[in-house]
Amino acid sequence: MSEITVRPVPAFGIARRIAMRRFHLFARRVYAGDPLWVPPLIPERMKATSPRTGVFFRRGEAEFFVAYRGRAPVGTICASVDPPTNERRGAADCVFGFFECVEDYEVAEALFGAAARWGRERGLDALFGPFNLDYENSYGVLIDGRDRPPALMCGHTPPYYADFMIRYGFEKARGDNLAFAVDLDPNTGALKRLHRLARMAESRGRFSVRSVNLDRWDEEVDTIHRLLVESLAHLPGSVPWRRDVLEESLLPFRKLADPELVLFAMHGGETVGWFPGVANLNEVFIKVNGLRFPWNYATLLRNIGRQTECLTVKSVLVLPHYWNTGAAILLFSEMARRAYAKGYRWVDLSLTAEDNPQTPIIAERLGAREYKRYRVYRKQIAVTPR
Repeated sequence: MSEITVRPVPAFGIARRIAMRRFHLFARRVYAGDPLWVPPLIPERMKATSPRTGVFFRRGEAEFFVAYRGRAPVGTICASVDPPTNERRGAADCVFGFFECVEDYEVAEALFGAAARWGRERGLDALFGPFNLDYENSYGVLIDGRDRPPALMCGHTPPYYADFMIRYGFEKARGDNLAFAVDLDPNTGALKRLHRLARMAESRGRFSVRSVNLDRWDEEVDTIHRLLVESLAHLPGSVPWRRDVLEESLLPFRKLADPELVLFAMHGGETVGWFPGVANLNEVFIKVNGLRFPWNYATLLRNIGRQTECLTVKSVLVLPHYWNTGAAILLFSEMARRAYAKGYRWVDLSLTAEDNPQTPIIAERLGAREYKRYRVYRKQIAVTPR
């Protein structure tokens, strides 16, 4: 069997663009025949990984590698450094992502080795990931949950990736990230109880619910930023969101979201909670072949406006002072009513941290069940001085 070599993609010009397209298309070899895999949209991946257009490159550096056995590509990985985030965390992490490889540990070992060397050359002391140049989109290795495709912004990986991570010496970096599913049938016992508790909270006059006001977008982003910073400050290793990064990440949702399903909890005149729901567009994207060919856009246009079964909620935020007060219950009750009336049949809550005690508790009260679990890993790579 021929030797494995790992080479970086070209740095500039048309050669880089061609190589990066092949880099992103390689995953099709790994997931061929897997009905749960949602092919990533190639135009979006190309934009995100271009130093000219990718948001990450405003603050960090990255390099992309392809592993070959002979002349055949057998794996991909990206190594990156995010100096502002490292500084805020007091870390020196080399973040890896876009990790895909055939079921061959030697390939994985070669890819991890390339990322580790890249990190050591820049004075970094640990591999951390997988994150695809984005700390919120499709990160982690799928540990459990292969009964349905992932929801929007959630990933999917083969079972052997976790084994390869452990074999290389990676350790669990933090609490797992969880996705919960909630049945929206109003006749279930859990939903009846939820609506009853919400009516009690509302009758006390403490809280109310409002929809997002897209005409006052900058003010709404300010509010969401404050809620994110204050609601997540208690989590281990929490790094406050930068407002510019938040606004950039919210722009696609501004275009796609139904304002009636992006909800805020109010206590008097203060906004104390946020519960944004958007259609699970992965039900559409799984049909469009990653927009690899021009005719795939026709399929996208035929399906993009159709009702999805799932509404996905990407953040459940309540200020700590208002935990266990009924604010979250009222938010979800209103969301469930509105979503069911619009034709949605279940809600995906993803991804929440296992380290965050509040969200799993809330999910349990809603009758939710954990249906996917993702893991992020870390491995020390610094050479210990003798």
